[in-house]
Amino acid sequence: MIDAMIQRKNMVESQVRPSDVTDRRITAAMREIPREHFVPLELADLAYIDTELTIAPGRGMTAPRDLARLLQLAEIEATDKVLVVGGGRGYTAALVAQLATEVVSLESDAQLTAAAQATLTRLKIATVTTVTGGHHAGAPEQGPFNVIFIDGAVSDVPDGLVRQLTPGGRIVCVMMERGVGKAVVWRNNGASMGRRTAFEASAMPLPGLMPTVEPFAF
Repeated sequence: MIDAMIQRKNMVESQVRPSDVTDRRITAAMREIPREHFVPLELADLAYIDTELTIAPGRGMTAPRDLARLLQLAEIEATDKVLVVGGGRGYTAALVAQLATEVVSLESDAQLTAAAQATLTRLKIATVTTVTGGHHAGAPEQGPFNVIFIDGAVSDVPDGLVRQLTPGGRIVCVMMERGVGKAVVWRNNGASMGRRTAFEASAMPLPGLMPTVEPFAF
């Protein structure tokens, strides 16, 4: 395997920076956090390619380019408390921990939660709390949150998640519209939620936030 530090630098220089990611905190975090530690061992050699990776049945890790652009869209500040919905094996939460004061990583799969916690502990990233629970329910006991980052494609944002957002807070996600993924940011304006569609993006569907398609029976 090529030296991981070189791969991280190449990922940032060839995939992230050319995609209009200008937030240096994000590029610095992606150079620092060892992405190969957050994938199954057999995928370590593929950790830095510009594509989604399957990290468990039906679950994926968002490609670096799209992930960086989505994080920039969230406008995470150092004082923010952030909820990552669909935390997977913990990579996104590890990146967010370099940007924000406190991070909660919510994951519906207990095995993925355990893997995330083990890696975060090994890397001494102590500002992330891992929680197992339904993605649609959020983490009300840990909230409210300044930013809710949904790491996966969704068909809608549940009211339960909206209620866990602080005034002025943001929800960022990839929404599927007519088969096309769109990066969307919702902002809590107090009396209402404003929505802005930013760019096309790709992510695997997130369990609990995408309708299940039943197989056709002949």
